[in-house]
Amino acid sequence: MKVSTVGRTGVAVTDLGFGGAPIGNLYRVTSDDEAESAVAAAWDGGVRYFDTAPHYGLGLSERRLGRVLSSKVRTEFVLSTKVGRLLTANPHPTGSDLESGGFDVPDDLTRTLDYSADGVKKSIEESLRRLGTDYVDIVYVHDPDDYVDQVMRETFPALVKLRDEGVVRAIGAGMNFWEPLLEFVRHSDIDVVMLAGRWTLLDRTGAPLLEACEERGVAVVAAAPFNSGILSRAKPQSDAHFNYEGVSPELLSRARGLAATCDSYGVELPAAALNFPLREKSVVSVVAGFRSASQIRDGVRWMNDPIPEDLWGDLEA
Repeated sequence: MKVSTVGRTGVAVTDLGFGGAPIGNLYRVTSDDEAESAVAAAWDGGVRYFDTAPHYGLGLSERRLGRVLSSKVRTEFVLSTKVGRLLTANPHPTGSDLESGGFDVPDDLTRTLDYSADGVKKSIEESLRRLGTDYVDIVYVHDPDDYVDQVMRETFPALVKLRDEGVVRAIGAGMNFWEPLLEFVRHSDIDVVMLAGRWTLLDRTGAPLLEACEERGVAVVAAAPFNSGILSRAKPQSDAHFNYEGVSPELLSRARGLAATCDSYGVELPAAALNFPLREKSVVSVVAGFRSASQIRDGVRWMNDPIPEDLWGDLEA
């Protein structure tokens, strides 16, 4: 699988990255065996970039990734995790995190938003312990929607220090909104941004961010290429989701139009969805969430499918 370098760093990520939210029991339980088989299948398919976060299953995703990857040579893969949500003891557990956090795990822990320098350091220390490693390749500030000023003032300087110390190799931010990421790119010393769902076949609103990243040498990791599911099937279904919500008739019609165009070239819609973001120079990897070995095998196949150049022109039209 093709690899690209993240910005000015020596971190090289594969075209396809393994998103770790599903193996943190996103929405429903995934067994240890199923999760570990998914990570193993990703490795067998050539994937060498694995993304996770403390938020995903209150640490479960990090622990599961760490167990499987502990058998691999550490320099042969790239790990990214996130800061901004410290895991602390939950004073009022209900038995499940599903309703409040979206993950089907016990809620003995809770998420405490903390973008302070001390919070960053503690979060990374705890992630390293769960992952079973002594460094992280990429650290993203996780969804700092209402904390942009604090991130600029405290979080990024703390991450720069950790990068200088070699605890992390590259730093950035990951969000669903491109406008704050654009401010970070323009006014801070970051290496990479993770943009979720805003540079896809259906949503290209992140174009100004990608342009700025290319100008400034900042890499882009395009996450959520299926827009929460609507682009994950050859024919989009009426019960699919877009941006974690139900799909309007107009959006469903657009998605099915894209699918029909792909089908006329003998290409599955998910294959086009996975490959589309990489057409931009600044995009170094596409990260999608996978829950099972069969899902990641499909993802690897889609990423490697040949896409006729004429298809892209027709999709634009």
